[in-house]
Amino acid sequence: MSSPPTASVPDGGRAPEPVDLLDSPAAGAAAVRGGVLRVVSYFAAMLLSVGSAALLFRHLGTIDTGRYSLAVYLIAIVAGVSDLGLTAVGVREFSVRTGTSRDALARNLLGFRLALSVAGVAVIVAFSLAAGYVTVVTLGVVVAGVGLVLQSAQSTLTIALISELKLGWVATFDFLRAALTAVAVVALILLSGTLLSFLAVTVPVGVVLLVVNVRVLRGRMAMRPAFELREWWGLVRDVLPYSVAVAAATLYFYLAVVLVSLLTGPKILGYFSVSVRVIQVLLVMPGLAVGAAFPIFSRAARDDRARLGYALGRVFEVSLVVGAFVALCLAIGAPLAIRILGGPGFAKAAPLLAIQSVGLGASFVGAVWANGLLSLHRYREILIISLIALMGGGGLIAGLVELDGVTGAAIATAADEFVLALMTGVALWQADRSLAPPLRNVPAVALGVGLGVATTLLDLPNVLSVVLGGAAYGAVVLALGAVPRELLEHVPGWPGRPRPGPLR
Repeated sequence: MSSPPTASVPDGGRAPEPVDLLDSPAAGAAAVRGGVLRVVSYFAAMLLSVGSAALLFRHLGTIDTGRYSLAVYLIAIVAGVSDLGLTAVGVREFSVRTGTSRDALARNLLGFRLALSVAGVAVIVAFSLAAGYVTVVTLGVVVAGVGLVLQSAQSTLTIALISELKLGWVATFDFLRAALTAVAVVALILLSGTLLSFLAVTVPVGVVLLVVNVRVLRGRMAMRPAFELREWWGLVRDVLPYSVAVAAATLYFYLAVVLVSLLTGPKILGYFSVSVRVIQVLLVMPGLAVGAAFPIFSRAARDDRARLGYALGRVFEVSLVVGAFVALCLAIGAPLAIRILGGPGFAKAAPLLAIQSVGLGASFVGAVWANGLLSLHRYREILIISLIALMGGGGLIAGLVELDGVTGAAIATAADEFVLALMTGVALWQADRSLAPPLRNVPAVALGVGLGVATTLLDLPNVLSVVLGGAAYGAVVLALGAVPRELLEHVPGWPGRPRPGPLR
């Protein structure tokens, strides 16, 4: 592990204090490496998750898959709402605090997250009972809720690692969670496990990860939770609009599943759940990639607005290229993805997934702009945008489900995600005109997407269509210079990549 950069020491002089990584030119490279590492780790974890889910969905069948997914998504609502944006705020505050102030923040964040998680699980169990869901769904929510409380504690502890750009450990925890879950699911399938047993997997996995996380962070941060109501209010008082916005955004994403469960039958819910599962897995990617740069955004927003504009611009360009590529490949390969994940019995979910891929692509650039607004403390704008997305999206989903069934729900979620990203970009531009996103590469990306879609006219097998469409897109964006140089410099063997200097 390399030591932090320091200035040169004149002869006979006193060695200066080490330069904080977040204040040094090395921060950008560290964020890129960390972001790539987290995405690569997540891809490996995703392969394990998809493999175990494919076996699980075949084991459960269409109806029980819908029930399993419903319980998982209800707990996911609790996870998002109980976070109240505290993870992002914690990363930002850890990036600028030191000493006892940082320790007090760590302890109260942990206590607050635990209390919110327990309260959230109680509320969602009450909702499950009131909605009249079958008993196994309600019991599943209870046991999965225990796993959520453990996960909340563990994820809160990783805030210190993220703020210090020690993303290798974070990536390790992400992969370990997926690996342990996959092993447990496969073991239960071999033992002919019940629906409830699969929902309980999160409990032993959560215990293992929490223990490992505590050992890694021992001596580096305060880990005893504090339950000081005055301090909790201090945490959310200034960011309350943002906290409500995070809750609204979480409700908006899973609202479609809840409405489909209430307005359609169990088989339709099964199809929609598998489609949403794919989007849910991939939707983590924008947050992982952009979140790696968020500590830099926060420090630059405080100290150097020109640096913030540069960082946001470069991350936007990377997210635009990557987001369009992921959306294109998913739209083309939707039948293949559904066949792998659910088997022939879920074929009706493929068109739903292709539609929702458009919204997934928009979320990549939306994540950049949202992090920009957060670094500027623009909580009011974030709140207004999230509430519009929640209310407008909910009404649109309900209306289109009535008009066009589950296809209407897919169209509504994709459209809402696209509008959400657009509103976030406009809000950032209005907050500071110097932070306007660079749009010079949009035509090249659009041309690449168009050519990629055109390759589907060749009527090739689905897997070949994905490869050819993705290759056509990549060739266009590379030829037209749409891929930022800062990203290409980190590709091993790429022409013009800086050679590593001598070891010191």
